[in-house]
Amino acid sequence: MSSNYLLAIDCGTQSVRALVFDLGGHLVDKAQVALDSYATPEPGWVESDPEDFWRALCQACQHLWANTSVPKSAIRGVVLTTQRATVVNLDAHGRPLRPAIVWLDQRRSDADPKLAPWWEIALRAVNMRDTIRYFAREAEANWIAQHQPELWARTDKYLLLSGYLNWRFSGRFADSIASQVGYIPFDYRRGRWAHAWNWKWQVLPVRRDMLPELIPAGARLGTVSAAAAQDTGIPEGLPLIAGAADKACEVLGAGCLTPESACLSYGTAATINVSTPRYLEATRFIPPYPAAVPGRYNAEIQITRGFWMVNWFKEQFGLHEQQQAYALGIATETLFDDLVKAVPPGALGLMLQPYWNPGIKLPGPEAKGAVIGFGEVHTRAHLYRAILEGLAYALREGRERIERRGGTRIERVRVAGGGSQSDAAMQITADVFNLPAERPHLYETSGLGAAMIAAVGLGLHPDHATAVREMTRVGRTFTPDPTHARTYDALYRKVYCRMYQRLQPLYREIREITGYPGRR
Repeated sequence: MSSNYLLAIDCGTQSVRALVFDLGGHLVDKAQVALDSYATPEPGWVESDPEDFWRALCQACQHLWANTSVPKSAIRGVVLTTQRATVVNLDAHGRPLRPAIVWLDQRRSDADPKLAPWWEIALRAVNMRDTIRYFAREAEANWIAQHQPELWARTDKYLLLSGYLNWRFSGRFADSIASQVGYIPFDYRRGRWAHAWNWKWQVLPVRRDMLPELIPAGARLGTVSAAAAQDTGIPEGLPLIAGAADKACEVLGAGCLTPESACLSYGTAATINVSTPRYLEATRFIPPYPAAVPGRYNAEIQITRGFWMVNWFKEQFGLHEQQQAYALGIATETLFDDLVKAVPPGALGLMLQPYWNPGIKLPGPEAKGAVIGFGEVHTRAHLYRAILEGLAYALREGRERIERRGGTRIERVRVAGGGSQSDAAMQITADVFNLPAERPHLYETSGLGAAMIAAVGLGLHPDHATAVREMTRVGRTFTPDPTHARTYDALYRKVYCRMYQRLQPLYREIREITGYPGRR
């Protein structure tokens, strides 16, 4: 047995996992606790008690210790990766003041920011004024300050979920630079809080003293406190290493360190990421996010309701598979691959645009999901295949946008996240992209990326390139079928790429008539 292990805590949207890795990238032990306490007090709102995240984390750790053969003395450090853009308000005693607003939340403030005259002139000159207005209305801090002003006045610390959990672990208000994704006053180009004169301080009610200290990914953020050790069973004093956001960890865990390698994440949100040493806005005015490797950026395109749509399909149309899966003791999604196999590539012309999240900035705030091409031959199996194909089309569109903006051709894709476990989804990806689609050797890619950060930070591997070489590898490669690739290419270019432009006026009319999606 090795004497060096790493404990990675992965707090995603659907569950918290406590994962033990060795320096060869092997997942030695795992414990998982579902996150099922989300509340929707109004349509489109998504909240959760911050303590529920901590309780689930503690339960996962305690389950791990109860079942693992790895001695606690062999754990060299603990590292945290979390869902992005979930915010927590704390009072002066470090106690939550309200439920955390989760990244899936759709509420918006009525903020119409008043900027200093010089900012107004500068931003209008570069056609960025609408982007500022969008930022202000999307910012959770503005909604809280507008609708709960007394609560905002009592807010002493305003943290992302990662910062809150780091506080619970170490008693220190600190967070990783690579975890800063959200509507916060962060300078993405320089990897630090925005300069005092930056426009973000003028459109947000946040003060600098409300924010945590920022630590580079891989640096020692603190140690496990006595209270956290009591709650989690993790040894007191164990080094707590600054991690990164879950998508950033997935990119590293998939072994994508160069712009030629794209990481597709098939999670609740579906994304395509490319790691680059230079600041690259894949979409104008939308910054690249900090990478897990300090000094690098991840140019990203996101489909907010990504493989969440598989769960949506399961709830709305998958009762038969749910019952069958329960009887067989397997995951329902496993049986959905059989639905895909029963339908030819292209789903007999059923085309889906996966904008199931209203009010998103891209492609536009009026966007809605759409399915076109229905005929008498189509069944729910065609619809399910159309979902997988629509997500792949959207990510291919993201690939082409990144290539145009970055001037680099993407030559390979690695697919991470829960959806990567579907052979059908992997083959569709290979065919739509007309590139080999590589599945990493293990599913827990974000946890693995976090462990790689810790391995380098603790000096157990000398650098990230070594960590990638030693801890990541391809599990299986799906090769595109030339005939299927031609079908998808024609449907993508002649139909999918035209859908939004043709449907956009109708989306606007729907929004005008029904008020949905609108501000909340």
